[in-house]
Amino acid sequence: MANRLINEQSPYLLQHAHNPVDWYPWGDEAFEQARAQDRPVLVSIGYAACHWCHVMERESFEDATVAAYMNEHFICVKVDREEHPDVDHFYMDAVQAIGGSGGWPLNVFVTPDRAPFYGGTYYPPRPAYNRPSWSQLLGRINEIWHEQHGEVTAQAQQMLDHLRNASGRIVGERSAAPDTDAAAQIAKSLLAMADKEKGGFGNAPKFPGTMAISFLIEHYRYTGNEEALKHALRSLDAMIDGGIYDQLGGGFARYSTDADWLAPHFEKMLYDNALLIISLCDAYGITGNKRYAEVVEETIAFADRELSNREGGYYCALDADSEGIEGKFYTWTWEEWQQHSGDDHGIAASYFGVREHGNWEETNILHVAQSPGDVARQHGIDEREVLSVLESVKSDLFNARELRIRPATDDKSLLSWNALMNLALTRAARSLGREDYRLRAIEHMNWMLGAYKDGSDFLHSWKGGVARIPSKLDDLAYLVSALLHLSSLSGDEQYAVQACDMLEAIISDYGREDGFFYYTPEKQADMPVRKVDVYDGALPSANSVMAQNLWLGGMLSGRQAWIEQSAVMVRAMAATASRYAYSFANWGLQLQRHAASPKVAVCSGAGAESAVNELGMKAHPHLFTIACKKEISELPLLHGKFVEGALSIFVCSDEACLSPAANVENALKLV
Repeated sequence: MANRLINEQSPYLLQHAHNPVDWYPWGDEAFEQARAQDRPVLVSIGYAACHWCHVMERESFEDATVAAYMNEHFICVKVDREEHPDVDHFYMDAVQAIGGSGGWPLNVFVTPDRAPFYGGTYYPPRPAYNRPSWSQLLGRINEIWHEQHGEVTAQAQQMLDHLRNASGRIVGERSAAPDTDAAAQIAKSLLAMADKEKGGFGNAPKFPGTMAISFLIEHYRYTGNEEALKHALRSLDAMIDGGIYDQLGGGFARYSTDADWLAPHFEKMLYDNALLIISLCDAYGITGNKRYAEVVEETIAFADRELSNREGGYYCALDADSEGIEGKFYTWTWEEWQQHSGDDHGIAASYFGVREHGNWEETNILHVAQSPGDVARQHGIDEREVLSVLESVKSDLFNARELRIRPATDDKSLLSWNALMNLALTRAARSLGREDYRLRAIEHMNWMLGAYKDGSDFLHSWKGGVARIPSKLDDLAYLVSALLHLSSLSGDEQYAVQACDMLEAIISDYGREDGFFYYTPEKQADMPVRKVDVYDGALPSANSVMAQNLWLGGMLSGRQAWIEQSAVMVRAMAATASRYAYSFANWGLQLQRHAASPKVAVCSGAGAESAVNELGMKAHPHLFTIACKKEISELPLLHGKFVEGALSIFVCSDEACLSPAANVENALKLV
């Protein structure tokens, strides 16, 4: 028998729609019932591709006895963290304050007023891992709710006070204007935590760290710091060669469980792949290494093949599990390898590190164990023969894999993640000179502008032609950034005009007096605390993206106040970014660009669009380029810069525009 979740869109909620637990979706009804019945509320948060969420569901939420106890003593709310990131952020902060760590599934006990008083992550069906069983915890929470209710209420209020104070304290001391010394300190901090042997940052588990990688590549462009570039490339190379990269179908898994990048957590997320495309384009632009371009192309092909929603956008993710086993879709037993690879002489097995008894849990994760040259020498053949064999084996294995039971697809489409993918398409189009990517980026943007629009507002989640849930700051910040960069790539200034209009609305709905932005709009009333997100985690913080948006938007629209607000934000975060470089790496990128004195190049006249693209590929990242193609523009920066004759490139700072350069080479000298 189905519960209330059967009418929801989220694949994660639908996975729980037939649990015997009487789940409510997030909304007022659950909390009204809790208040009427004087019960605590369990807010259980996860997402469709979450392995341990599936484990806890099988062990506890599908157990009739456990479910009966939950239904009798609690109001139970199931939340998809990707549909309601604001809910997830708020309760994650609370659980981390309670226990020092977090993760998913996230299980939080809250009052009918939504105030958290206790919580944790995964709980086993029997006591283990130095934690009680789920049933024991439920019994204890029910006991203290009734016998120590006053203490529970007081603790919940203390937690709200703590979270409000934490949200108000964005930064510590204000620092001086961003300079090259601060950027050098960030690079030094990142390199201090770098794994110089295996790539990446820190120990296992290892996440891609794309913003830190991009910072190091940009730092090399500005300073010539060879160590910074070497580690950025080492990290990308290790991921490309590792099991975290799908050697057959392209695309990256979310993270590696080991330090060698061999054994991933096999879920594939749209946002990870979008951010990795951008970092790979950075690497290709600085090195010209064709392998980086190939991986960009393979990753976009993966997204188009396996995450396309066929309406014009992209789904969220692929699950880690298939047939109830993590990684089964992607791994190969020795028998499967022999049956499907056609690798009679062991050439491909040497390259991919395939062993009779497996390289991971008695099965094989494909990775680059040896270079084609080393394999050729090992087998006494020409390297070209190795490459030919690999191409054939990869094709045979991919076709065989397509016949397997696939991991589930989280088939909702989020505005924020789609906007990041649009940025990736735009970047790939320019870096690789791919016209098809440029057209895809335009098509994709136009789909987003229609699919997520609700009157003058945008919505957060789309599925099956229906958009729902009000947008959050990251939805809008990423979309504004995508609009601005697509305007540069496409030559259509209307995208930039719309971005500037959106910035006005964001400042009105999300702005704070100190220049930063709340994660939720002022009109949203379902969260006890309005959070301010400045931390660059798996995704760039919306505030760091807004800092760049405000500068670009201010330049294009002639709003000096936006330019000054951007500087205030970056200056306020400079000390924090210098001290905690990895956790604030996108702030580090903004700081480094501000230190270089950001500029806009307006290209007009014959060959303007070609000049825009050439400058975009050759210039430092602090230069934004845009074409002026008509005499009357809606963007004030373009006023008076239209020419019909020879190429003119106006390089503008926030103080003035210089006399026009006649070609790209001369314009670069002004940057």
